[in-house]
This record gives sequence, structure tokens and C-alpha cells, in this order.
Amino acid sequence: PGLHVLAIAFALEVSVGKTNTVMALNNSDVLLPCTFTTCIGFQDLVFTWYFNSTEMVGIYHGKIKSKASEPFLVGRNPRVEFVGSTTGKDNNISIVLKNVEFSDAGKYTCHVKNPKEKNAQHNATIFLTVVQKSKCDNTLTLIIVGVVGGLIGLLILFMLVKRVVLFIIKKTQDGKKECLVSSSGNDNTENGLAGSKAEQKAPPKA
Repeated sequence: PGLHVLAIAFALEVSVGKTNTVMALNNSDVLLPCTFTTCIGFQDLVFTWYFNSTEMVGIYHGKIKSKASEPFLVGRNPRVEFVGSTTGKDNNISIVLKNVEFSDAGKYTCHVKNPKEKNAQHNATIFLTVVQKSKCDNTLTLIIVGVVGGLIGLLILFMLVKRVVLFIIKKTQDGKKECLVSSSGNDNTENGLAGSKAEQKAPPKA
């Protein structure tokens, strides 16, 4: 008889998945997963989600008549939404906690009782941590913006310096050209005068 009772006690299993810790951003919605399994099926199964093990007040309380029917609500906190299913999914009794606050951090227990298994009960626990939007992300964003802004600033500065340098070089070259033009102009004048003198020295013979 002892073994028989032990077998029934372990027939109902409740699971919250591979990890029992969940992290959520402040003011976001967070999924609290929970599924149950039973070897001999269930009838009028009752499930309740408790916060910090306060069994007096559950944040979600539901019942499921049979495998062929969906869970129906008995009572809930207005910020809790049921997202599970027993016909579409594998005995999923997960909930979503909406607009989480720092005060929502703590222990959430998914408790199941199956009258078909002589009121066998089982539960699983999730620990929720609520965090503010990461300062690291903001710092990283500021660093990226700063670096990109700095690079753009340097690029603009470089282009300005380049333009100024090119302008100075151009002015310097223009000045040299003017010198060259004026000196070559003098040479041409001298050559012209010399040429005219030569022409005068050698007039055409009659």
C-alpha cells in the first residue's frame, strides 16, 4: 500500500521549464511558464498561482474540467493574463504578468491539485527579478554616439583644414604665376625692342 501511495503522489508533476529564474525589465510584460503532467489523466483539476507563497491570496486561480476542455477563470489579479491551454498545448497553465514593477520581484508558485488522483498536489516555483533598463546599454549607446560624433567632427575638421591648406597653396601658386607672368612679360618686351632694333639695323636693300 505504501508503494501504491508513493506512485500516486509522483504521478502529478508540475514544471516551470529548464530554469526557475526569470528576469524582466521594469514596466514590461513577463511570461511565467508552467505545465503539468499526469499519468492517469485529470478531472476538475484546480491550479493556482501564488506570489511569495501567500496561499491566502492567489494571483490567478483556475479550473479545468477535463483534457477536452479549456481552463476557466475562478479569480485573478487584474494585471495577470492566462496564456496557457490544455486542448491546444500540452497542459500549459502559463500566465503573463503585465507592467511589472520592482515590487513584483519575488517567488511565484504554480500549484496544481488533481481530484482524480485522490487530490494529489504538486507545485513548481519561479523566481522573478525586476531590473531597470540597463545602464550599460545607455553607456554603450553614449560611447557609440560619442565615437561616431567625434569621427564625424574630425572628418569635418580634416575637410576644413584640407580646404584651408588647398586655398593657401592655390593663393601661393597664383602669386608665383603672377611673378612668372610679369617677368616673362618684361622679357618679351625686351625681346620685342631688341627685335625692332635689329630690324632697323638691317633695312631691306633697294
